[in-house]
Amino acid sequence: MNNASQVYDAAVIGGGPAGLTAAIALAATGARTALLARRVPYADNRTTALLGASTDLLERLDVWSRCQDKAAALRTMRLVDDTGRLIRAPEVRFTSDEIGLEQFGYNIDNRSLMVALEERAAGLSNLTRFDDEAATIDPQDATVIIHTSKGEQLAARLVIGADGRQSPSREAAGIGISRRDLHQSALTFNITHSRSHNGISTEFHTAQGPCVFVPLPGNRCSVVWVAATREAERLMSLGDDELSEAAERQSHSILGRVQVEAGRNLFPLTIERPDQFASHRVALVGESAHVVPPIGAQGLNMGLRDAADIADIAGNAISLGEDPGSPAVLARYQSARRADVASRLIAIDVANRSLLSDFLGMQSLRAAGMHLLGSFGPLRRLAMREGLAPTWKRVS
Repeated sequence: MNNASQVYDAAVIGGGPAGLTAAIALAATGARTALLARRVPYADNRTTALLGASTDLLERLDVWSRCQDKAAALRTMRLVDDTGRLIRAPEVRFTSDEIGLEQFGYNIDNRSLMVALEERAAGLSNLTRFDDEAATIDPQDATVIIHTSKGEQLAARLVIGADGRQSPSREAAGIGISRRDLHQSALTFNITHSRSHNGISTEFHTAQGPCVFVPLPGNRCSVVWVAATREAERLMSLGDDELSEAAERQSHSILGRVQVEAGRNLFPLTIERPDQFASHRVALVGESAHVVPPIGAQGLNMGLRDAADIADIAGNAISLGEDPGSPAVLARYQSARRADVASRLIAIDVANRSLLSDFLGMQSLRAAGMHLLGSFGPLRRLAMREGLAPTWKRVS
């Protein structure tokens, strides 16, 4: 098929969860949408904790019903100070029924989520899939011209860059990025265990970072273990039995006997933020727009809010006869995302720094803050609502 003569309203480059969600959401508004992403099997067993607003979005897009049976409800979140320091914070429990919810969200393996997204995308008649990748991305006055690695050409009035941390879309738009290495790494793996998790996600705060056990269906959990890079590499090198024992010790045996499942991932942690979220007919979503450590389950949830916002803003512009890639429309997206992303990055960075600090004053402040969260109901409920999604955010 020769698509050189057709100009799409929007083209999404990148086929991860945020990119697929953006493509589905745009097509659902009636926009003529192209999705440029290779179809490749999802290779690892990582999971994602989808918080309330994210599952609401996926439900509206007719995705959630296709994978909900693969997910485990998250009804309680425990924060446990396991630093062993002189000044330690009290345990804090957040329960979803305190804010009138059956659950905060769900934990699901990314493979099942991707299958559901791909299935929904394939059923949209105004979403054209190119099983390819971008070779060049050329923003021009009226459109963005994309040449694929297989030699096809397509044009779109708006490009959604969902092409990851090394985003070619971001580079094509001339958007710079600030990056800070945290000198920590995250080891992820799944476990089976002998006791029920009862829908409780438990996050142990250690002197090197958090280690969280997040429920999966059955007597299973996903584990995200953040530590100094050298320690994370040591844990990664352990045999299955040794890592099982280490995970059981770190969990203080709250889940009983632990057995590590096959498949592990280790990745270095950074905080990354672009100078702008959109420019030159390109809007960034997902890890093209922000990279955060896995603290508070914010990464993909922010990416799905990116997708929802650009779809709402661009779809509304198209319905009013506006150019979806115009500076005015991109400015609306910039406004919608700036405060949300900045507030999350600051909160995550402060939480991580306070945990790593050996300064007694910082430990005292952290302990006092956790005590206030645990004992003062209105503040605790505000923190729970804001953790799920920014209640103050309004799209103009």
